[in-house]
Amino acid sequence: MDTKTRKDLAITAAKQIGNLLKSNFGRYLRIKNKEDKSLVTHIDLEAEKIIIDLIKQNYPQDGILSEESKEQLSTSGYKWIIDPLDGTHNYIHKIDAFGTSIALAFKEEVILAVLYIPTFDELYCAQKDKGAYLNGKKITVSQRKLKQATLIFDSSIRYQKQTMLSCLSKTATAVFNIRMFGSTARSLCYIADGRADLEIEFNDKVWDFAAGLLLVEEAGGKVTNLKGKKWSLKSQGYIASNGIVHKQILEIIKAENGERNRQLAVGNEEKTDGKR
Repeated sequence: MDTKTRKDLAITAAKQIGNLLKSNFGRYLRIKNKEDKSLVTHIDLEAEKIIIDLIKQNYPQDGILSEESKEQLSTSGYKWIIDPLDGTHNYIHKIDAFGTSIALAFKEEVILAVLYIPTFDELYCAQKDKGAYLNGKKITVSQRKLKQATLIFDSSIRYQKQTMLSCLSKTATAVFNIRMFGSTARSLCYIADGRADLEIEFNDKVWDFAAGLLLVEEAGGKVTNLKGKKWSLKSQGYIASNGIVHKQILEIIKAENGERNRQLAVGNEEKTDGKR
């Protein structure tokens, strides 16, 4: 597999996009509403064009899956999964928690991750089975236990309010504190370099998490879907952690799901009895 030159391309693209994001941060933005009620700016589209053009020029046979464009299929087995501006809403509101996320998959397995946090000039890179790095220095996840842990929780509560608030209520008492950053790229980098300890996400898209989850694993962390199974590009929700807290947080979530299902079943029985 020709991963090295593709890694070089990903780093070049991430830096170019980072310069664009920094130079336009705090300036006037043309903003549009998308169908899912999220926002997109002209900078998202310009950033996306930078990397798509580079990929097409150098690897026209590779597939491309990006947040703002129609998917381009692969004939090489390689697929780029990109979010040029992860944290658009933060960017719009002049909050500096945002970044660029670039993953490369081969036959549906993520093998390369490049994430760039431009306001702090932090370049994170990971390759399958080769470790994770921040600006060229190897990084590892934390060693904190659950009672000392910082949990990063999904900020998109409006999409699954009852389920997510119930989960948040249960996990809040188990950890030390909770943060919501509104940028998966930023959050997963914090897990990988040990500044936070676990993250629970319900509504992320594949371009949000593909690079970051590999980064966490290569930094020595653990990632599963919400049921504790191996994550994939098709996962709907996940837990990323330092590994130490993973089993406990899964047990809390599974117990919460079981109780919610029991309550639903009781409610359905009561409705049925009322119709008799």
